[in-house]
Amino acid sequence: MTPLRFGILGAARIAPTALVAPARRVAEAEVLAIAARDAGRAARFAARHGVPRTHVSYDALLADPEIDAVYVPLPNALHCKWTIAALEAGKHVLCEKPFAASVAEAEQMAAAAERTGRVLVEAFHYRYHALFARLRAILDAGEIGTVRRLEAHLCFPLPLPNDIRYRADLAGGALMDAGCYPLHLVRHLAGAEPDVVAARAGWTRGGVDRYMEAELRFPDGRTARITCSLFSAWLIRASARIDGSAGHVSVLNPIAPQYFHRLRAVTPAGTRTERVAGPSTYEAQLRAFVSAVRDGTPVPTGPADAIANMRAIERIYAAAGRPVSG
Repeated sequence: MTPLRFGILGAARIAPTALVAPARRVAEAEVLAIAARDAGRAARFAARHGVPRTHVSYDALLADPEIDAVYVPLPNALHCKWTIAALEAGKHVLCEKPFAASVAEAEQMAAAAERTGRVLVEAFHYRYHALFARLRAILDAGEIGTVRRLEAHLCFPLPLPNDIRYRADLAGGALMDAGCYPLHLVRHLAGAEPDVVAARAGWTRGGVDRYMEAELRFPDGRTARITCSLFSAWLIRASARIDGSAGHVSVLNPIAPQYFHRLRAVTPAGTRTERVAGPSTYEAQLRAFVSAVRDGTPVPTGPADAIANMRAIERIYAAAGRPVSG
């Protein structure tokens, strides 16, 4: 079978890790082309990463009849426009997180996928690793009793004020860039949608959150807390913890476990530490995407889930009192 042929919109730093390298390990996928606003940058990217074809514009790449799917790692504010354009050009789309800049945009993207009959997936790669399945198995087996509280955190230093993640017009911010992960994680571990009890943020002069913390509550009474930051006293933090009536389970680095992770379960049977083997999150995600296109296999990070995550993000921003732009 001919591999699923990908085009990349934008020579983003994440693209080699998220798609180019995994595609070398997945025979059913191939990165065929790239386009960037700067033709020279696209050419350099193609030469460095062995991409055989470059296009002079995003539109030209979408018009390429040999491209089956498009990866969208553009700034957040551009996801909606170019995802819809790709879908309407007949391409399947793997869109970087966060899915969109708003719930309204996410709904437009979902409608375009439904209208065109194309596969649309939000690239929450961690969700495809065997570590997440192991976590769910521990909870579903009742090893820590009834789940009462979930916490998840992703904080890292980004002291670069000119970075696009500090631009409000590009839908930047700690919650959008980092916090979407812990929010997504607690939603998927809980298997339910949370209400926002309270939220607190630190805002830059440009109206972008450099850190965010939020308290959540699920309909059955379970509570959750997420924290995230690009610049705060929480220098580096990548972890999750689930407390139950009979114990708890904690995970160091649930987002990129292929680099390093540790799962620790404290149960009535004792305490144990595990490491969960498996391919990288990005490789597992790519295989799932190809299977969704080829075989119609359901994915856990499709448009409906993306809308739900964006809805929770907007509620957190509202609770934190996001400054009104303009």
